[in-house]
Amino acid sequence: MKINTKYHGEVEVEEILTFEKGLPGFVDEKQFALLPLSDDEFYFVLQSVSTPGLAFVLTNPFHFMKEYDFQLEDATVDELSLESERDVAVYSILTVQDPFEKTTANLQAPIIINQRNRKAKQVILHDEQYKTKHPIFKKAKAKG
Repeated sequence: MKINTKYHGEVEVEEILTFEKGLPGFVDEKQFALLPLSDDEFYFVLQSVSTPGLAFVLTNPFHFMKEYDFQLEDATVDELSLESERDVAVYSILTVQDPFEKTTANLQAPIIINQRNRKAKQVILHDEQYKTKHPIFKKAKAKG
């Protein structure tokens, strides 16, 4: 299927992710494609299939926060038909800043994807240690 995208122009996509309830704030947007944004497979774009201007920059949160951990509620496991941890991919939406080193990640609301059946959902975590604007780059300590 060919789709128009925010960052890549027109592209051919084979796999579509289905968000049965849409995304928070975008309840009518139910189909997205996951596209690479960089060659290093570090950054991705979650691109709406129907709205070319709607795209979110994502990354795997475990790349920058190894201790990131949470439990999915049983309702989410059932909704996504998750059978194994191996089926799960986790992404965080980035708020890209200028300069890029100020970019933050939304750790409070990860995107969960069942890689087997392509069902996806943005989950809101109720863990107060995770914020919507978590810095992804460590600040250099001042020498002193």
